[in-house]
Amino acid sequence: MYEPIRTKSVHSTMAGPPSDFPHRTREEELDIQLAGHLAALLAVTDELRALTPSADLDAAATRLAEQVARLRGGRTPVRASLTAVQEPAALHERAHAFAGRALVVAASRADTAAAILAAERMDAHAAATELTTAG
Repeated sequence: MYEPIRTKSVHSTMAGPPSDFPHRTREEELDIQLAGHLAALLAVTDELRALTPSADLDAAATRLAEQVARLRGGRTPVRASLTAVQEPAALHERAHAFAGRALVVAASRADTAAAILAAERMDAHAAATELTTAG
């Protein structure tokens, strides 16, 4: 009376074994995002170091490179070279924005070390922006 089903049900294939392509967990995705934001902050920090060298920027660049390497499984980040001379105030604003993004991701993944570093860099770049625009 009824014809038997000859193909697998869509529902049974959904609940079956995992697919061939790899899936990342939420934590792995957040690690990738955080490493990207910190690497961008490191690139801007390197540009600022080339324009206005300071011990604070040197220490920040070292700490940022350590965090990026930790998040990327020990791979050291690519360091930026001075490409075009930009206004330091604009660089500080960009760095502040990258640090803010890193802080949000670090807080969502409960990475205290990265969150503290990002917050410190936000404060430093906010203060530097005020100094460069006021002076």
